[in-house]
Amino acid sequence: MAKIRVSYEYSEAEDKSIRLGLFLIVCGIVSLFILGFCWLNPALQSMRSTAANCTVVSVRRVDELFECVFTCGADCRGTSLYPCLQVFVNNSESNSVALLHYDEQQLVLNPKCSYVPPCERDNQKNKEKVLLWQDYWTEEISSQSFTCFFNQQRRPDDVLWKRSHDENVLLHCVLWPLVSLLLGTLIVLLTICARSLAVRAEAIQKRKFS
Repeated sequence: MAKIRVSYEYSEAEDKSIRLGLFLIVCGIVSLFILGFCWLNPALQSMRSTAANCTVVSVRRVDELFECVFTCGADCRGTSLYPCLQVFVNNSESNSVALLHYDEQQLVLNPKCSYVPPCERDNQKNKEKVLLWQDYWTEEISSQSFTCFFNQQRRPDDVLWKRSHDENVLLHCVLWPLVSLLLGTLIVLLTICARSLAVRAEAIQKRKFS
């Protein structure tokens, strides 16, 4: 009896489906590495900070002025100055005085100051924003206790008022690359399975008429 031959070649639509699946798999792997390096690691570092109760010890403005970069259009950039505000707080966990920072990004941007205002072209506007921040801590908060975050190992002399990252960052860093990876794998497997079933059906059909 003659041997039954069936075609294992993929159609154009199946070939496109496999390519799409492989593309999604590669995108998922690459984005997982990129997001892990750019967002996941800083988020994990930020979340290692411990929550504590802080109270304001002193608020002062130093004489030194710092530069910030403002933008005024697509090709327009410049620098202006803002005063340095320092808010010292007592940390209940370590029972020590530390410099308060708005968040970890501002701590990295300027470790000497507690607050870096959104940069304006006008130096006076920058100063007014810092003064508002100073009034907030001296008049509204004053001696009230509030939640702060600190990392004894990394920066024992600094505390944060807010965390730059939270659990949502971790979720997005892991979820979307995994969705792309799983979706691509599913497309490839379904295409291969569909082609395999089509080949078997073709072989059975040919046996019936042979």
